[in-house]
Amino acid sequence: MNDDSSARIVAGLHEWLAAAPPGARLPSSRALVAQYGASPVTVQKALRTLASQGAVETRPGVGTFVRAVRVPRPHDYGWQTAALGPRTRPVQQLSRALHTAPNDAIALHSGYPDRELLPERLVRSAFARAARGDAAITRSPAAGLPELQAWFAAELGSAAPVGVTPPAPSDVVVFPGSQTSLSTTFRALAGPGRPLVVESPTYWGAILAAQQVGVRLVPVPSGPQGPDPDELARAFEQTGARAFYAQPRFANPTGARWSPGLADDVLRLVREHGAYLIEDDWAHDFGITHDTVPLASRDDGGHVVYLRSLAKSVSPAVRVAGLVARGPARERILADTQAESMYVSGMLQAVALDVVTQPAWRTHLRGLRQQLAGRRDLLLGALREHVPSARVEAVPQGGLNVWVRLPDATDVARLVRDCETAGVIVAGGDEWFPAEPAGAYLRLNYSGPNPGAFPEGARVIGEMLARQEG
Repeated sequence: MNDDSSARIVAGLHEWLAAAPPGARLPSSRALVAQYGASPVTVQKALRTLASQGAVETRPGVGTFVRAVRVPRPHDYGWQTAALGPRTRPVQQLSRALHTAPNDAIALHSGYPDRELLPERLVRSAFARAARGDAAITRSPAAGLPELQAWFAAELGSAAPVGVTPPAPSDVVVFPGSQTSLSTTFRALAGPGRPLVVESPTYWGAILAAQQVGVRLVPVPSGPQGPDPDELARAFEQTGARAFYAQPRFANPTGARWSPGLADDVLRLVREHGAYLIEDDWAHDFGITHDTVPLASRDDGGHVVYLRSLAKSVSPAVRVAGLVARGPARERILADTQAESMYVSGMLQAVALDVVTQPAWRTHLRGLRQQLAGRRDLLLGALREHVPSARVEAVPQGGLNVWVRLPDATDVARLVRDCETAGVIVAGGDEWFPAEPAGAYLRLNYSGPNPGAFPEGARVIGEMLARQEG
């Protein structure tokens, strides 16, 4: 009843406001109670609604007034042109994978899992406990909380074969997310103007990080099985590069998982060329049919710099990543990150450590594997049915996405726009290539919200693609 009365008052006052001049004072609350035969609570609710709509403004102790319409005046920012000077490098646009989709859209573009796939209860409990502890009011050490350093080191060391010395906690540097660690590592190990070998396609965030620090990218082709060792060797020899960035397991975007033989070849090449492999183990917690065994677990000579983030598997609000490096490389990386960010929030580190050391964390990961498999298979089945001209070159054995090859003549940008107009948000594959795209691709996220809408999303993609082909 009160809701109906409140809406009636709002409607009536909108008519009054339409005829009132800006700054006019509304009738008092007592007068409105009498006029509309409503309670004071209902009148106040109506006034709050009008205020939230920007129609009125309340001045405590004075009254409620028609909000004056302020015509924005143009500002002259021309002086900034001279102050900023010319751009020193091209500006990478925000990845489509980070765009916020409308609530009623079918979102297949994101690089993050749906909240239903996160350990929400563990995260909320961890925040509550961390807020009561010292982490909420103290500064953490520059390299990270010792307990979290020890956890990252133990996780990697548990996979070390006999004869390989596992990493020590002091080999770990904690970062505020993987993006910061990529920028820092590229700057420390390659340096501005120096070459960095990368797979093509590769993670768009790595491309952005390299551009931000002025590193020169050297792409090598990489497919469903990973990069060609001969092409990698040629890149090292021709450019003199001393670092190779790669995602050996469930690569973003291709889903590639390196075979043991390829892993051996890459380790041999980086050792022969006195180079680093920057191993991004972004999907460590998202294996479906295979567990992940990092290459870094097989190297104790300092050639592999290992990165593992918890932002996707724990929570996007817990931007914490661990980097394992040995020898002088670790000291240079730590010095660089201290100069940039000084230290990582102890609160977030405490939350991350709390979550991953709970017994329920392992239970969550086992259930996550089954959920990802079901979502992946649902999306793949929908694509086979509704987008027959598309091809998935490899069914991902982990990760969050499928890499879909489209007919060569596809106008990918137009397809993305047409799908969005029809309520389906997809990500074109062009931004995952460090140079010109090698084909027409979409990267589709099977871990996103509302998997029941996957068939409809695939139907729309197929319909918009058919329009181009027809």
